[in-house]
Amino acid sequence: MLSSRSLFDDIYRNDEAYRLFCSIAAGGENQGGWENERIRALTTDPVLAPKIGRHGADERKHGRIFTQLLHRRGLEKVSVPPDTDYCMLLERQGIGLSHERLNSEVPLTEREIITYLAHSRVTEQRAAEQMRQLVKAYGGNPELAKAMRMISADEDNHLAYCHEELLRLTAEGHGPYIRHALEHTARGEIRTHRDVGLAVLRAMARILGWPRWQVAVLVAGVHALYLYDLTLGRHRMVRLRMPAKRNALGSASRD
Repeated sequence: MLSSRSLFDDIYRNDEAYRLFCSIAAGGENQGGWENERIRALTTDPVLAPKIGRHGADERKHGRIFTQLLHRRGLEKVSVPPDTDYCMLLERQGIGLSHERLNSEVPLTEREIITYLAHSRVTEQRAAEQMRQLVKAYGGNPELAKAMRMISADEDNHLAYCHEELLRLTAEGHGPYIRHALEHTARGEIRTHRDVGLAVLRAMARILGWPRWQVAVLVAGVHALYLYDLTLGRHRMVRLRMPAKRNALGSASRD
């Protein structure tokens, strides 16, 4: 019987598959860390900037955790295949702020801050959901459970922070652009998540020798999730609600 737990167990038990899985995860987290570091450096808001910095520090921490998990098995990271590079594929679709923009020294405008927060709100929704799935799959694994729960809690905090900041900016009159940015980002993320999911599936199928019927079932599952996300599921990625946990990334309050 196919289940998320059985699939993740297959990956965990195979060194090559596990190395690819952790390398992709570490690469994405490190990339997110760098992006947040640059955004913090270009942000002039004295209350928001430290939160962005905390976000970046958390992502760097997650990258280190996945790298350490590899080292415990005596494994080193491998290069991430381009078709599994979620961050770069999003950028190529014009989602978020470009590397060229982040490498400049010009402070970000308020609209660019909103673009960043909308990008984070959508991608952190996906990250939070995926980490909850990993916590469920690896909750009984003594090597992985603690790390997965730690990262999952951080992703929930990141998502809460994005909701709170976007609601603040909505109250300041930026609602129409925020709605546009969220919808644009969600459409691009949904396509990218499907494409990356299929690329990772193909790579794991080759490594683990999955039979054709299993690959066909998993491919159908990826496409079914894509169609769900395009229709009903997209709303969970674009709606805003005040989180139960306020000021999740900490900082002085606004006067």
